[in-house]
Amino acid sequence: MTKGILVRKAGGPEAMEWVDMPCLPPGPGQVLLRQTAIGVNFIDVYFRSGLYAWPEETIVPGAEAAGVIEALGPGVKDFRIGDRVAYVMAHGAYRESRVMPADRLVALPDGITDTAIAGAFLKGLTAQYLVTASYVVRPGDTVLVHAAAGGVGLLLGQWLHALGAMALGTAGTDAKCALARSHGYAHVINYRTQDFVAEVASITGGKGVAAVYDSVGHDTWRGSLKCLSPRGMFVNFGQSSGMMSGFSMQDLASNGSLSANRPVLFDYIASRAELVQRAEDLFGKILSGALRLDTAMTRPLQDAAKAHQALEARQTTGSTVLLP
Repeated sequence: MTKGILVRKAGGPEAMEWVDMPCLPPGPGQVLLRQTAIGVNFIDVYFRSGLYAWPEETIVPGAEAAGVIEALGPGVKDFRIGDRVAYVMAHGAYRESRVMPADRLVALPDGITDTAIAGAFLKGLTAQYLVTASYVVRPGDTVLVHAAAGGVGLLLGQWLHALGAMALGTAGTDAKCALARSHGYAHVINYRTQDFVAEVASITGGKGVAAVYDSVGHDTWRGSLKCLSPRGMFVNFGQSSGMMSGFSMQDLASNGSLSANRPVLFDYIASRAELVQRAEDLFGKILSGALRLDTAMTRPLQDAAKAHQALEARQTTGSTVLLP
């Protein structure tokens, strides 16, 4: 048996229960993983609340973790007992131990701690595919990022800077604006006191930006389109303020022949080859110093409900990690 967080019925943070769970030996192609650090992300909230459909009657939230392999199932050749690994999966991480398919694991290099990568693997892979696939950022581009002081936002600012782009960001407090500026953003707009559309127009001399990375959704999408230059790209990769409503293809035409996409990380790491390639790119950026992983805020795993409350209230900056 192992301990973990179970949700029996979709709801608020109070729906998460700390319970005993079975933990069977690994089967063919599987490993038994003792988890050492578990990341908290908005996708966990989406599943817990029922916004994303559950694959089973109950669900264990959690999309990323790091840990140590304790047992190998038949046929596993790429890993050994004692290896440090990390993974990203849609759900199932909020537990002390779990059996995992070996082909979904990535070996962790020396120099990257379990806690640091547990708070940055999903976010880092997200930043990687956003700037290399959803919209391929080029040197000299000007790009807008909403929630610039969030986990993905802080990584995007640094990654954009490393690519030679000018990163503009939005955040909700002066302190968050300052934090984002220290992570590669050339300009950060306090959306509570400033009109971000007008500020972007002023900063760019009315030209707009090549792309907008928008994880906020409902509250920002209309303004995001107005910030784009003609033929710009709107990338909506989350909905922390709620699902977008009222959007139509005509919105793209009337704002300057825009393009839009709604990517999901798991479609960009579906094959093992692509997972490893994107992870190696991320690890290389971290080890080279191009990406700085700030110290994550940690909580005991059994306090996952408090972590969700803080995340949904936008009281967090950077990453939150649960410790089993």
